[in-house]
Amino acid sequence: MNETQTRSRTRVLTECAMMVAVSVVLMQIKLFSMPYGGSVTLCSMLPVILISYRNGTKWGLMTGLVLAVLQMITGWYAPPAGTFLAYFGMILLDYVLAFTMLGTASFWAKPFKNKYAGIAAGTAVVCVLRFCCSFLSGFLIWSSDAPIGESAVWYSLVYNGGYMLPEMVITVSAALLLYKFAPVLFGEAKAAKTAQADV
Repeated sequence: MNETQTRSRTRVLTECAMMVAVSVVLMQIKLFSMPYGGSVTLCSMLPVILISYRNGTKWGLMTGLVLAVLQMITGWYAPPAGTFLAYFGMILLDYVLAFTMLGTASFWAKPFKNKYAGIAAGTAVVCVLRFCCSFLSGFLIWSSDAPIGESAVWYSLVYNGGYMLPEMVITVSAALLLYKFAPVLFGEAKAAKTAQADV
């Protein structure tokens, strides 16, 4: 690895660390919170999504995983069952997969030639993936929270959709606005320099 590659890697690592820190701060700015976990935040998923667009899926996944670990440490809820499978399922669905998948935004955006469409689609897909993780966790692990006589599947769908839908709308809207007014945050300047160097 030459000096230029080392500097580039250091820069990306620094960006990832900064975006994780920004995500943690934004998670504390809650527009409203649900009674059993989950909240609508001020675009707390967007920093990880930006890393994916700027530096690719690999770095996005790594950043999302670090955020998952920090979120698990700071926002831990013990599952009602208390079994090994319940703990394992909760760690996997509520934390590891839910946050790591945010780093795949650039992968889902690739098929779109229109940059705005790609950003909207990639951001929306990862939000849906996070919702799917929460939905599965809701009826597989947290079903005891459902009101008596109500389907655990329906309860999980409504409960998790109640905060993930507005969170998705806010995040997609913010991503599009950021790209319109600050495309450099999505790595546009870096891509332009690379293209110039290839000419």
